[in-house]
Amino acid sequence: MSQASIKDDEVDIVIGALHSDLTSFMEEWSQIFSRYHLIIVKDPDLKEELKIPGGFNVDVYTKSDIDRVLKSSSTSVLFSGYSCRYFGYLMSRKKYVVSVDDDCFPARDDKGGLIDIVAQHITNLTTPATPFFFNTLYDPYRKGADFVRGYPFSLRNGVMCALSCGLWLNLADYDAPTQALKPGHRNSRYVDAVLTVPARVMMPVSGINIGFDRELVGPVLLPALRLAREGKFRWETVEDIWCGMCVKVVCDHMGIGVKSGLPYVWRKERGDAVESLKKEWEGVKLMEEVVPFFQSVRLSPAAVSAEDCIVEMAAAVKERLGPVDPVFAHAADAMENWIKLWKVAGTR
Repeated sequence: MSQASIKDDEVDIVIGALHSDLTSFMEEWSQIFSRYHLIIVKDPDLKEELKIPGGFNVDVYTKSDIDRVLKSSSTSVLFSGYSCRYFGYLMSRKKYVVSVDDDCFPARDDKGGLIDIVAQHITNLTTPATPFFFNTLYDPYRKGADFVRGYPFSLRNGVMCALSCGLWLNLADYDAPTQALKPGHRNSRYVDAVLTVPARVMMPVSGINIGFDRELVGPVLLPALRLAREGKFRWETVEDIWCGMCVKVVCDHMGIGVKSGLPYVWRKERGDAVESLKKEWEGVKLMEEVVPFFQSVRLSPAAVSAEDCIVEMAAAVKERLGPVDPVFAHAADAMENWIKLWKVAGTR
């Protein structure tokens, strides 16, 4: 299995707009983004008009577009705040999707070169993953690397990669308690590596900087778990953490891979971690229930598609986590309704 040649028109870049003025964001990214089709989804709670400079091939979706799509179905799926980007995943018709938050800017590597996050995500997605046996020399398919001694030859072809999880320089994606304890800490360490996350190992996927194969796992990238006091800062949400664990369980079940590491973005500083802690504390506590559930949940052989997997998982969430807290029952309903919405949107 070798890296495929991917055309620019096979990629959508999805941006959830939580800020009205995207001028500096788009100008900073123009060297990379101008080659691709962009989908910008405006947070339905944002009142101001979006400011988007020219020179881009972009489709913009607003509250009226979301309402138009949702009107034909009774759904518990919500697209406010950071969850607005999932509407972009729903509207995309491309094989590959790259998604980046609007408070992120291009980063530079350890040699000073501009990091092309789209190219790196596509490389991660089109080269094999190795989830069934860990290679201690990181990604064996990168130039200058290979499989180490003792790695079974029967596993060296690898498997398809469905999700690529990038990282962040400057403001790392910590939770509110950690950031509040270390207010001055910034991530300045650039690690030139990509890893396949081993099978049956969970991870906290951050939606800040990701790429995925929409044909393989598009239906699994969904907005489901919403906190009662969810805010507009990343550390006030856990929707991407829940979504990522759903993806990992599905990938493990289907025998495909997830990678973490390159590419990096540069995150701007925003928000008050101490104030956010008052909102996110609920999410911090819920993780103690969420992680053991995803570590133990298993899907049946009858689940042969991503949609099948989510329907089965939603039933398990409702049965096992529903009695623990009402947010889990709401999440299960949202998962079921998302699959219905995905199927309806796919026929349009």
